[in-house]
Amino acid sequence: MGKTSIEWTRGDDGSAGATWNPIRGCSRITPGCGGPNHQGGCYAEKIAARFSGPGQPFEGFAERSAHGGRWTGKMALVDDMLTLPLRWKRPRRIFVNSMSDLFHDNLPDEAIDKVFAVMALCPQHTFQVLTKRADRMRTWFAERWQGTPAQRIKVGREIVDIPAGGETGRKHQVEIAVEAVLEDFPKMTDTSNDDLWTDAGSLKIRQYKWPLPNVWLGVSVEDRARKPRIADLRATPAAIRFLSCEPLLEGLGELDLTGIHQVIIGGESGPRSRPFALEWARSIVGQCKASGVACFVKQLGAKPGDRPSPQSCHEPIKLKDRKGGDWSEWPEDLRVREFPT
Repeated sequence: MGKTSIEWTRGDDGSAGATWNPIRGCSRITPGCGGPNHQGGCYAEKIAARFSGPGQPFEGFAERSAHGGRWTGKMALVDDMLTLPLRWKRPRRIFVNSMSDLFHDNLPDEAIDKVFAVMALCPQHTFQVLTKRADRMRTWFAERWQGTPAQRIKVGREIVDIPAGGETGRKHQVEIAVEAVLEDFPKMTDTSNDDLWTDAGSLKIRQYKWPLPNVWLGVSVEDRARKPRIADLRATPAAIRFLSCEPLLEGLGELDLTGIHQVIIGGESGPRSRPFALEWARSIVGQCKASGVACFVKQLGAKPGDRPSPQSCHEPIKLKDRKGGDWSEWPEDLRVREFPT
């Protein structure tokens, strides 16, 4: 956990972002996780398999096979990682679960509750949540934040109340009752404003409006079949919504970018990478520009080419950077790295 080289987590000042992995485990779900004949693949799965031996962090969560690492489908909340952002004093942009998927079907709602509670307690940070389970994300928000009874959950030593009643629409009040955090992290929690904080016995109560302003929600859209995820994202309350078109496996055609604030584009890297055609990226860059949506081209991948074909890209482009991440080697029109305002 800590600093990461992932470009789209960098701060506006260019400072390095961070990763935070309170959830462990995952499983393959779509071609973006890996293709037929074991093409491409999930970098997190490979790392997890490497550390899946007896006594290692991913024991039981991943395993090694003749074709490389494989997730087992086991999911769990990692308690000692849960409150890590509370200990980071400097504000930073944080990629949540770079090694997993917060909305995996095998993860109970209560675990997701706890992760969001910690994000609410850290207004100094910006959290970027990316999922391939857009339908589960939409369902979780609908069930946990719109009309269901209040949830009392424990986050480390912090007691958190999240009532879901109140106004209709997207302006629910979220009450966070914190015990011990005021004593343990005095610099992280501002209690000077009496209008925000009230006493409730031994607890301090602070009001939050939903959606949390420091949480970005995103979905992966690697091919045309995954475009319905965009509608699920649009129906989910979020301060910032983003799409990750990485690894981009084909042209996406026309995109409805209504309610979307950023689109990230990237080709696949690593062994057995699948081809990436520059015209796919150019189409998305143009649509973002026309719609006023921030666009971020992360990398061209290991096999960029001018034109696509079923198995490869004609006129392949030879790049020194093996991930295609050095934009000084790119065509000038693809040197676009914008963040939502």
